[in-house]
Amino acid sequence: MTLIVKRGSLPKTPHTEFIYKGNFTLEEIHGSQGFSGPFSRKVHLKSYPTEQVKAPRKANFGFAPKPYDVSALLQPHLVQTKDMPVGGDALTGRKCMVYGLNTKVSILKPNASFPEKTFFRNTEHYECFYFQDGEGEFKSEYGTIPFRKETYLVVPKGTTYRIDLKSSSLYALVIESKFPIEWPPHYMNHGGQAHLTSPVIETEIELPELPEPIDERGDFPIFVQHAGGKVTEITLGHHPFCLVGWEGALYPFLFDINNHHGIAREIHTAPPVHQTFHSGLIPHMGFSLCSFVPQMEGWHEKEIPAPYAHYNVDSDEVMFFCNTSYGAREGVLKEGSFTFHPGGMPHSPHGGAAERSTKARGKMSKRLAVMLDTYFESLTLTDFAYKFAEKKYAESWSEKDNE
Repeated sequence: MTLIVKRGSLPKTPHTEFIYKGNFTLEEIHGSQGFSGPFSRKVHLKSYPTEQVKAPRKANFGFAPKPYDVSALLQPHLVQTKDMPVGGDALTGRKCMVYGLNTKVSILKPNASFPEKTFFRNTEHYECFYFQDGEGEFKSEYGTIPFRKETYLVVPKGTTYRIDLKSSSLYALVIESKFPIEWPPHYMNHGGQAHLTSPVIETEIELPELPEPIDERGDFPIFVQHAGGKVTEITLGHHPFCLVGWEGALYPFLFDINNHHGIAREIHTAPPVHQTFHSGLIPHMGFSLCSFVPQMEGWHEKEIPAPYAHYNVDSDEVMFFCNTSYGAREGVLKEGSFTFHPGGMPHSPHGGAAERSTKARGKMSKRLAVMLDTYFESLTLTDFAYKFAEKKYAESWSEKDNE
């Protein structure tokens, strides 16, 4: 993150003695990319984050994905996530939909917060939540961020956190990447600011607010994801939210999808114009994360607003439809429809959608969708996702009711 943020109380000079309310504080660096990338400096009240009071042990849950069929055919999939049951807690409830070597996409639909005084840390992936519905608080050592419907929450790898619901349930898309999830570099000028033609403005993020440090002793379990979805339970002897202050460029933040300011033009534009976030070394590895927000359709006198058939041979495409106002899939989508189109197959608008879309020339669309395109990474559908998949989706382009 370009913005350097400071919260709480800190010594004037890094790596120097700092007394806070009579306590000799302890410094920690939360670094990335071999300490050559973004980092934050954290100042703990009394205890280092290494002070475990019990031996590590295997958790009674894990997040290792399971493919639905090792001999699966090459085909597109439509999964109705709205039909997936609500239940469980926000710690254990995420269900993987598709995964690859570097990327995982899951659905989270809990009706309970994390168990009391329990925490999670993903040391395998950076995370991005998209909240389709519900509200709550994301609490980490960096402070508290309230979240709500239609917001992204970006979480650095290694952050210790918990999620507390403020609504009866939560409905979220969870994207994980081995690489940092950042603003696309081509949106930034040489000084690190979003340039004046970027669809995102980096100052529109919402940041954590740091409360007073929690000075509490006891057993505090942290469930740590690692090594392909394994989870190890470690136990600290003090509350992990014990920072008196922090500063740096590595921290969780919230971004409202409606603050992606869509770029319109006279004729249809390819998906890269909708990119919000970037992960990895694009275009060689990683993914682009795009926001299809309401905006004016093209106004050329012969514009076709529906997308052309496309065949991106180096990308697998995942798309989560936040509403049904997406003309190219009219009659096929429900709220929460999740499509997976492997790069080995072209896909296109359904039936007569292209011709019908001409009526929308120059008008505001009402669509809202989140799309992820991998680069040179194949994704696999999971056994859980297949249970909610439309079994005849591959044939849906030829169905008469879409003509």
